[in-house]
Amino acid sequence: MKKILSAILVAATVLMMSGCEKYLDVNTNVDAPDHVDAGLLLPGCLSALQGVYWDTRATAPLSQMFYGVYPNYGNHSYNSASDAAGEMWRTNYWLLGMNLENLISQAEADEAWTLAGIGYAIKAFSWDATTKLNGDMPCLQAYEPGRLTFDYDSQEIVYGKVREWAEQAIDYLSREDNFAYGDYLKNGDLIYKGDKNKWLKFAHGVIVRNLASLSNKNDFVSKYANDLLTHAQAALQTNDDVARMFREGGGADAQFSAYNNWWGVYRGNLDGCYQSDYAVQIMTGTVPVYDEGGNKIYAEPAEGQDDPDPYYSYVYADKQIICDRSLETGHFDPRHVVKLGSTDARFYNNMANLDSIKSWRYYGGSVGSSAAQNCIQGTVANMWGCRTAGYNSTSSVDGQGRWLYRNDAYYIFMTPAEMKFDMAETYWKMGDKASALAVWKEAVCLDVDFTAIDLYPGKPKTDGKDEFGNDKYVQYGDLPGGDVITAAAYKQLAQEYKDGPYVNGMSLADFTLSHIMMQKWVSLFPYGSNEAWVDLRKYMYDIEYTGEYPTYDNGWNMTTLNSKRDENPDKVYKGFYLQPSQVQGRRGAFTYDNHGSPCFRLRPRYNSEYMWNKTGLGNIKPIDGLALNYHCSIPWFAYPGEMPETLPSWHDD
Repeated sequence: MKKILSAILVAATVLMMSGCEKYLDVNTNVDAPDHVDAGLLLPGCLSALQGVYWDTRATAPLSQMFYGVYPNYGNHSYNSASDAAGEMWRTNYWLLGMNLENLISQAEADEAWTLAGIGYAIKAFSWDATTKLNGDMPCLQAYEPGRLTFDYDSQEIVYGKVREWAEQAIDYLSREDNFAYGDYLKNGDLIYKGDKNKWLKFAHGVIVRNLASLSNKNDFVSKYANDLLTHAQAALQTNDDVARMFREGGGADAQFSAYNNWWGVYRGNLDGCYQSDYAVQIMTGTVPVYDEGGNKIYAEPAEGQDDPDPYYSYVYADKQIICDRSLETGHFDPRHVVKLGSTDARFYNNMANLDSIKSWRYYGGSVGSSAAQNCIQGTVANMWGCRTAGYNSTSSVDGQGRWLYRNDAYYIFMTPAEMKFDMAETYWKMGDKASALAVWKEAVCLDVDFTAIDLYPGKPKTDGKDEFGNDKYVQYGDLPGGDVITAAAYKQLAQEYKDGPYVNGMSLADFTLSHIMMQKWVSLFPYGSNEAWVDLRKYMYDIEYTGEYPTYDNGWNMTTLNSKRDENPDKVYKGFYLQPSQVQGRRGAFTYDNHGSPCFRLRPRYNSEYMWNKTGLGNIKPIDGLALNYHCSIPWFAYPGEMPETLPSWHDD
C-alpha cells in the first residue's frame, strides 16, 4: 500500500501541473517528468470509486435500507445549499475526470490495451452510476478546454455513451497485449490485480446494469432484452468474479485513515445510522398485514397467554417472499444474521447454537424518525452490529466491526448475483418464466454464499461465574467485534435455506416478479442501495396510478400518496410503503417543496452546478434544475415511454 500511495502522489504532482497550457514544452525536470506511465494513475482512479459508498447515506434511506446521517433523504427531501449526496458527481467529474481521461489517452498511445480497457470500464461504470443518481448531466461538453458553463445532456444520451465506453473496454480487453507492464498493473489494480479476463466480465456487467434499469420501458423486450442476456452470459458468473476493492484496515494503527473502510468503525461515517423496519420485516419474514384502514392487525395471544408476544404482536402475511418464522428446516434465511444487527447477540455467545440464533430478535427504525428515537437500548441496533450507542474514531468498543462494516472490509461494486437477478427479470419480461426461475435460483444461492465471504466471527469474553455457576459474558468493552455466527453454523443454515421452499423448492406456480426484485433488494443490502433505488424508481415505488406515470392528483397529492396494497398482485415490493402512504408507521407527509411527490433523482453537486452552472440547470426539462421540486423529476430510464416536455400542473388541496 505504501508503494501505491507513492504512485498516487507522483501522479497527483504531474496532474496538478497539467493545468498550465503547453507545460510539456518546457518541462525537462527529471523529478517531474513529461511522460508518466498511465498505470501510475490507476490506483488513484480506483480509490476514487469509494464515492459510491458515500452517497449510500442518501440512497439507503431513499430505498429504505437504513436511516440516519442524512435524515432529509429518508423524507425524500434534500440538504439545500450543501454538497451532501453529491459525492458521486464529484467522483465522476473531478476525482476521476481528467485523471481518468489522461490514463486512457496515455494507455492508448502506449498501446497498453489492458490498461486502456480498464480505464474505459471504470469510465462506463462511473458515468452509469452517476446518471442513475442524477439523471441529466453534462456529457458531450464535459471536457472541452476553456469552457466554464456546460449544457445538460438528456439521460438517454448519457446511457448511450455508457454502453459505447463499455463496448470500447471490451474491445481493448479482448486484444493481444504486447505492452510490458512489469508489476505496476498487478500492484496498482486494487480490484482484480491486473486480471484482464475479470475486467472483461466487469465491462459486460456494466452494460447489464445499464440495460436492466430500462426493464420497465415499453420497448425493453424488443430493443434491449436480448442484448442484456448476451452481455450477462459474458459478465460475472461466480463469486470469484466479485468486483471488490481491498482495504488494509488497521484502525488507529493504520498509517492513513483512508486505509480503513469508509463504513468501518474507525472512520465513523455510519455513526447514528440504523437498519430500517422494512429491511427487518422482509429479511425475517415478518411483513405485516394491514386492515382497510391501514392499521396492523394484532395477533391472538398464544395458548395459555393473556397477551400476544410483544415482539410477534401482529398478524403477518401468509405469503412471505424471502423467508418466514417457521421453525421447519429451510425456512430460516441466515443472511439477516450477518446483514442485520440484533442486541440479543451483544454477548458474542451461542454463535454456533442454531436454536439460539433462530431466536434472536431484530428491530428496525422507521422512516422520518431520528437516530435518537430509533436507537433505544434493547431495540434497534446500530449498523455496526449489536449495540445501539454511538461510535467514534477513538472507540475500541466492538473492535474492528463486522461484515462489510469492518475497518478492513472490501468495498463491493458488483456481484454475479446481481447479474443473474437482472437475467431473471429479463426472462420474466420476455414471458419465459421457466428460465427466469432457473436463473433466479442461481442468483439467490450466489448471494447466500457471497454473504459468507467476508464473515469474521467474533469471540465472546467472560468475566467469572454467576451464582448458578454459569459463565458471565461481557457485552461491551474490550471485545474483538466481528460477526455473531460461526462459519459452520452459517454454512449449515445456508444449505438448508437453499434447499428449502424459498429457493430451490420454489415452484413455477408460486414464482412471481416480487421474488426476483425483493431477493435482488436483499442481495444489494446495503452496499448496492444505489442500484436498489434504481429498481424502486423504475417500478414507481409501487404507487397506484393510471396511465404511464404518476403525477399530482394521479398517485399523490400534498398529503397522501396512493400505495398499492400488498394483496395487489401487481405490487412488486411487498411491505414497502412510502411515508405518506397512510398505513401504520407511514402517516407523514413529504416536505411542501415536493408537491406530494417522492424523490426521483439526486440534485447535482451544489458547489459546481448551483454556484457556477445555473444556466445549464435552468434548461433541463420537464422540471428545470433550479426548481424547488427538481429532485422529484422522474428520470428518463423510469418513464415507460419518452420523457414529456411538460407535466400537469399541481395545486394545493
